[in-house]
Amino acid sequence: MRRQEWPDGKPVKVFVLADRNPIHQAFSISHLGLFPYQLRKSWDRLVFSGTGEAPIEVKTIEQMREKVSSITGAIGYIPPSMIDRSVKALKVKQQ
Repeated sequence: MRRQEWPDGKPVKVFVLADRNPIHQAFSISHLGLFPYQLRKSWDRLVFSGTGEAPIEVKTIEQMREKVSSITGAIGYIPPSMIDRSVKALKVKQQ
């Protein structure tokens, strides 16, 4: 949420599932090393300080793929089995 633009200048649009969604919970813990409530707290701090935007919440993993594949600069997460030519997979580096 700290980066508001991609290197090419396009705005970053972040899509997430609800905090209680099991896929969101698994992604947050395994790839980001944070519990969903910790991630939400970080987002809220950036939003309230005026230095970041809240992620856009989607209801389903299918909606996540549709948004990421159709909106320039969008980023989200889907299971590997749902990756096709409409989306590009990125590797998450552990910090």
